[in-house]
Amino acid sequence: MEFAIGLAVILVILVIFALACVKVVAQSKAFVVERLGKYSGTWDTGLHFKLPFIERVAKVVSLKEQVVDFEPQAVITKDNVTMKIDTVVFFQITDPKLYCYGVEAPLAAIENLTATTLRNIIGEMDLDETLTSRDTINTKIRAILDEATDPWGIKVNRVELKNILPPKEIQDSMEKQMKAERERREAILRAEGEKQSRILEAEGFKESKILEAEAEKQSAILRADAVREQKIREADGEAQAILKIKQAEADGIKMIKEADPTEAVVKIKSLEAFAKAADGQATKIIIPSEIQGVAGLAAGLEGILKK
Repeated sequence: MEFAIGLAVILVILVIFALACVKVVAQSKAFVVERLGKYSGTWDTGLHFKLPFIERVAKVVSLKEQVVDFEPQAVITKDNVTMKIDTVVFFQITDPKLYCYGVEAPLAAIENLTATTLRNIIGEMDLDETLTSRDTINTKIRAILDEATDPWGIKVNRVELKNILPPKEIQDSMEKQMKAERERREAILRAEGEKQSRILEAEGFKESKILEAEAEKQSAILRADAVREQKIREADGEAQAILKIKQAEADGIKMIKEADPTEAVVKIKSLEAFAKAADGQATKIIIPSEIQGVAGLAAGLEGILKK
């Protein structure tokens, strides 16, 4: 009975020990395995069996991209302004073996390397250039870190300057400068708006005057056309009247001609014409010799009739 119990205990211990030697590597993980203290291999995703007492998992490495936010670093610009810069590094482990054996405390190494690189880059720039050249600084730091960490099995994907903190007096001066710049831009925009408003008003007044002048011009043209048409109508009327008079005179001459009057009748008509010419206003009338006889005859007839 005691033997059976002891055997069962041994079997349980063996099962537990065997299960402890079975390793399952999860996705995006890698196991660095050592055999008798020497690097044996890197286990990828899947099921693996570890030799008891001979092999051990030296390090479990995450293959995901990792983010490290370092403490603000004090740096000095080219124009001797001291500021603090907070950096964020995005990196990924590409070779678990190099990451495990390449450098002691990889994160501390990256932090120190970032600080020294940042000081070197900022030391070549003045304050204004530092504040406006974040992309340039990020690119330079990333390139230097990526090259330096390559022997450690680390790939630096991106570096960002999280915060740039100038001294308090510099911040106050920058705020005043920005305020003055905003006020200047506001004044320029206000002046530009007033200028555009005045231009629009002047253009509107100009167009109004042009329209008024055009309307006056059209009105004058219409009045001139009306006067011209009136004069034409009046001239046409006068011409028609003259034509009718001339036509009447021509008809009268024609009728006289057709009647074939005697010489005495013609002379009497001439005398009547002279009488009409005098019309009681003339003081002296000169009678042609050819109708004087007719005048005497008319006077004689008048005397006979009176007797």
